[in-house]
Amino acid sequence: MMAPLVLMTASRTSAATTLRDALPGGTDPDALFDAFSTWATDKGFDLYPAQEEALIEIVSGANVVLSTPTGSGKSLVAMGAHFAALADGRRSYYTAPIKALVSEKFFSLIEVFGTDSVGMMTGDSAVNPDAPIICCTAEILANIALRTGSVADVGQVVMDEFHFYAEPDRGWAWQVPLLELPDAQFVLMSATLGDVSFFEKDLTRRTGRSTAVVTSAERPVPLTYRYAMTPLHETIEELLSGGQAPVYVVHFAQAAAVERAQSLMSINVCSKAEKAAIAETIGDFRFTKGFGKTLSRLVRHGIGVHHAGMLPKYRRLVEQLAQAGLLKVICGTDTLGVGINVPIRTVVLTALTKFDGTRQRHLKAREFHQIAGRAGRAGYDTDGYVVVQAPEHVVENAKALAKVGDDPKKKRKIVRKKAPEGFVNWTESTYERLIESPPEPLVSSFAVSHSMLLNVIGRPGNAYDAMRRLLEDNHEPRDRQRKHILRAIAIYRGLRTAGVVEELDSPDEFGRMARLTVDLQFDFALNQPLSPFALAAIELLDPESPSYALDVVSIIESTVDDPRPVLSQQQFLARGEAVSAMKAEGMEYEERMEALEDVTYPKPLEEMIEAAFETYRQGHPWVVDTWPSPKSVVRDMYERAMNFVEYIGYYRIARSEGLVLRYLTDVYDSLRHTVPDEAKTEPLLDLIEWLGELVRQVDSSLLDEWEALRHPEDEDAPVTRPEIHPPRPVTGNERAFRVLVRNELFRRVELAAREDYDTLGELDGEDGWDAESWANALDDYFAEYDEIGTGPDARGPALFRIEADGHGDGDADVWRVRQVLADPEGNHDWAISAEVDLAASDEAGSAVVRVLHVGEL
Repeated sequence: MMAPLVLMTASRTSAATTLRDALPGGTDPDALFDAFSTWATDKGFDLYPAQEEALIEIVSGANVVLSTPTGSGKSLVAMGAHFAALADGRRSYYTAPIKALVSEKFFSLIEVFGTDSVGMMTGDSAVNPDAPIICCTAEILANIALRTGSVADVGQVVMDEFHFYAEPDRGWAWQVPLLELPDAQFVLMSATLGDVSFFEKDLTRRTGRSTAVVTSAERPVPLTYRYAMTPLHETIEELLSGGQAPVYVVHFAQAAAVERAQSLMSINVCSKAEKAAIAETIGDFRFTKGFGKTLSRLVRHGIGVHHAGMLPKYRRLVEQLAQAGLLKVICGTDTLGVGINVPIRTVVLTALTKFDGTRQRHLKAREFHQIAGRAGRAGYDTDGYVVVQAPEHVVENAKALAKVGDDPKKKRKIVRKKAPEGFVNWTESTYERLIESPPEPLVSSFAVSHSMLLNVIGRPGNAYDAMRRLLEDNHEPRDRQRKHILRAIAIYRGLRTAGVVEELDSPDEFGRMARLTVDLQFDFALNQPLSPFALAAIELLDPESPSYALDVVSIIESTVDDPRPVLSQQQFLARGEAVSAMKAEGMEYEERMEALEDVTYPKPLEEMIEAAFETYRQGHPWVVDTWPSPKSVVRDMYERAMNFVEYIGYYRIARSEGLVLRYLTDVYDSLRHTVPDEAKTEPLLDLIEWLGELVRQVDSSLLDEWEALRHPEDEDAPVTRPEIHPPRPVTGNERAFRVLVRNELFRRVELAAREDYDTLGELDGEDGWDAESWANALDDYFAEYDEIGTGPDARGPALFRIEADGHGDGDADVWRVRQVLADPEGNHDWAISAEVDLAASDEAGSAVVRVLHVGEL
């Protein structure tokens, strides 16, 4: 049985074992430093000089900009900062760029400070929000700062990964707290900050506190760099034989990482004993078809894959095996710089270029150092290694030259391999320049939005003065400040015209000269900003319509972020089908190409949603920051009656299955928490239960974490990280399982309607129903009727029956089911009869259906 991935944490009733218990009972800087350093020493942490310097400045009340290499213990400094804030009775915030990191830090701080002391806010969920230490995304803190200004209950801010300040789309969230929280103490941390003299002066001016810049080029684990002119296989074999594992092989595309891992199967990575240990650790972990089977083969060989497109349970499995020292090679993407939780001794970069969404370019110095800095594990390794691979064609040409030696005639005969088309070259000088170059200076990415104005207008005081300070005293150059001012004026006029903001002749009791005429929930701009629009749009639907449940899904889907890989494949298949149809109609090539421009992925209710949004935004102008995006993923999966694995396989998006799961989870959560109870009809409740169970059977970790945080059953129980464990029996949720069974039967109806006997044979061939059997069974039906209906009425419960034959054990535990075919005359005299094996369904995690009969009733 696989060991659980759990961080044991202190409960509310535990003995005095937390860091909070080590508080000295005052705010004397020397006493605080001594108390914390003593605790750290007792826990086995010896403070490095940079850590000591930063902590001394923090307990003395100064701001700190901490720019030290990865692995130099910035997390310990953050703990010391929270410790100092607790001693002074100040509320402290820890911010991170992504929700996964916020959650990670939440659990680790609970382990150190205890359950009562730590809370979390991510926009999706909030737990213990009144705690003295809060973990949150940067956007959450930025909106708190905008909404409350200088009176915010924020005594200290620890900003991790502060280099995100320069991110074009999100950098505003790292800047706003610096502008709006003058009474807070700031601790800004990153391994790749570059020149920070601007922040040193700016923080001191704004907060009145001295600001200490703590830097150190010395790593606890020194790095050795090498430029490899050997083929990657040889490089990795050399690293393994030289005891330099675990090796993380960095790629700049998810597909490349998986392909590389598969190509390394020819290398003998692990011994037989190590492979046996891997198998024992994996235990009964469930790998699904598709990528799951690929990953199972890889990890049993000692090779891992790690990237954001994987299911969370797979990433956690790879992390656990790596932490146990069982994986020698991990192939992944460059996202290891943010949040990856695997031990790495050697980092191998397969390239020094990446596609940034617009063009292929060289890595920036910050990106290179962020990736390279992950090599070497403090407390485990005495050295870390960074290997940069020369371009593949350069390696092959060098190998060919070496083979012919110094013979000039043979050298002239060599046909040199050319670089791939569009290749951006890098050389050893590129590699050397990146090593020597410091991270680029951080550049301001301030931005003005409707939510910014709404937050500022809604807080006490004169909003005009507050916005003027925000717009004229930010970190932007003057020319960009002018553009922000013009945008703010335009947004304000729109809000006033819509009646959302009203101007006052004299200050109200809160000192406001303008105020909002609507109430806005705290997270209106953070967690699905279009949720209020969805509520309004759902009211336009007819609950009596057979398609009502799916139409509600379509409205919710239009408010959730687009899963680009799915939509891209949907459009690709739709255009393929369209081309085939056009060719059959005899359309010329140029005419076909022009017509294809209008073929896209399915967008149910597009006209209705767009019309409703046009009306809605007249009274809610701030929603133009986020427009609805009609699409069909959940609806498409339901209408095709596919399970997760089938859907992933159908669209060939195995490397993005983690993204698809997060999308399904977001839709499920929105359906549960956005749609009012009075709008949830029985068919819609069935659909919601089906979607929830589908997500749980694929990977329950996201839902488990949400439920643990939202609804802790025992307030005195310890908060623990969700375990990786087999999902509950799929038959345990009978309502959801009934929908799964109905979908399995209806999928066969749809295939029969298209006379797709080959696919039907693939589904049921093992049970004696091959393509020929299906064709023979349905010949008589099509002799009598022209078509089989597949609309909402055909799918409805009226034509589906389940007879539960008891709940015994083994083969006796079956359901008898019948799906009546919707013939055009409404006679309903044909049906598909089948049995459902409940035990086999629990083992498979999906409804296991065996067709018994197809014919007249």
